[in-house]
Amino acid sequence: MKNNIFKQFPILKRKINGHPLIYLDNASTSQKPLVVLQALQNFYLNSNANIHRGIHTLSEEATEQYENVRAKVAKFINAKTEEIVFTKNATESLNCVAVSWGRLHIKKDDEIIVSALEHHANLVPWQELAKEKKAKLKLIPLTADYLLDLKAYEKLLSTKTKLVCVTAQSNVTGSLVPVKKIISLAHKFGAKVVVDGAQSVGHSKTDIKNIDCDFFVFSAHKMLGPTGVGVLYIKRALMDEMTPYMYGGDMVETVGQEEATYHRGYMKFEAGTPNIADVIAFGGALDYLSSVGLDAIATHDKELLVYAKKCFSKYSSVKIFSPSKIENCGGVLSFVIEGVHPHDIATIFDQEGIAIRAGLHCAEPLVRSLGVSTTARLSFYLYNIKHDIDMAEKALKKVFTVFKIKN
Repeated sequence: MKNNIFKQFPILKRKINGHPLIYLDNASTSQKPLVVLQALQNFYLNSNANIHRGIHTLSEEATEQYENVRAKVAKFINAKTEEIVFTKNATESLNCVAVSWGRLHIKKDDEIIVSALEHHANLVPWQELAKEKKAKLKLIPLTADYLLDLKAYEKLLSTKTKLVCVTAQSNVTGSLVPVKKIISLAHKFGAKVVVDGAQSVGHSKTDIKNIDCDFFVFSAHKMLGPTGVGVLYIKRALMDEMTPYMYGGDMVETVGQEEATYHRGYMKFEAGTPNIADVIAFGGALDYLSSVGLDAIATHDKELLVYAKKCFSKYSSVKIFSPSKIENCGGVLSFVIEGVHPHDIATIFDQEGIAIRAGLHCAEPLVRSLGVSTTARLSFYLYNIKHDIDMAEKALKKVFTVFKIKN
């Protein structure tokens, strides 16, 4: 990775409890580089106006900048510009699919398949849809190595399968999912596939055309962008089969006193004034990630994960939940310490200036299936270095000392 990356993230110069900040909570949200912060400020200082409807200079500038980012997103994931919908986060994107596509196409006794790795955002909407439509929800189980059991998945598929919903990478175990194979098998039965790319798209290359999914979702804030911006990719042919998710301004073509007609394509899913400034700033994040290179980021993540697993696995009281082979892992490491609640682990780490996550990680069924109540989690990104993990190991030793644990 480039030596000047750290300098591009002002927040990393902070001190927490008297220690330099070490940020290892990237699976929750990432930090933002100067280029993103400056883009946000520049919009409000120089181009602030509503988009699409105005004919004055500021509105035209704002519209052009906003739509340029739609094109950047499409290029970033190798999709078509007209297949990109902006939402406020990946969760809203998934709910849009559940409402706009699911309510029309899921019928009684149909089957929806989800995986045991899913975040609540890619589980609860399908639970509710299944209940509403009296459909059946089926689960792809895990192997002993925290990977999806593909043999079991193939047995779940049938002509009743109408939708398959999988993550590209777990936010708990870091398990990578072979989405292309999942999609190919589902398509043989005519099922549509939703991929939650929130944990993967900012860390490794995504090629929508190659994997051939029907829907793909992610959030800007996990990939150096601002909060409040989500992306929903919809295969163009499916857009006309979907109803609008929300109704109001900008998504309408004509409005009468008793009825309205709606735009076709992505515009019918973007009602009202969107998060203009943050979408525009997200363009800076995409440029930054492209300049560093997704392949370089993926390699860096794996190097840090290998090092972290080596450091933490030395201790007998530490249990790690991670696939054994590095090629099956993203930059996430969940662990527990026998006899210590993960909240206490996170508190002690914070005392040392180290930000980690502790809890259910919005994936309660998965965490419970691991046989624990909660886990502590480290997650890495391009601005992290091995020194951060050394400091994390030092904090780990402090946990041992405080709780009188011998290894």
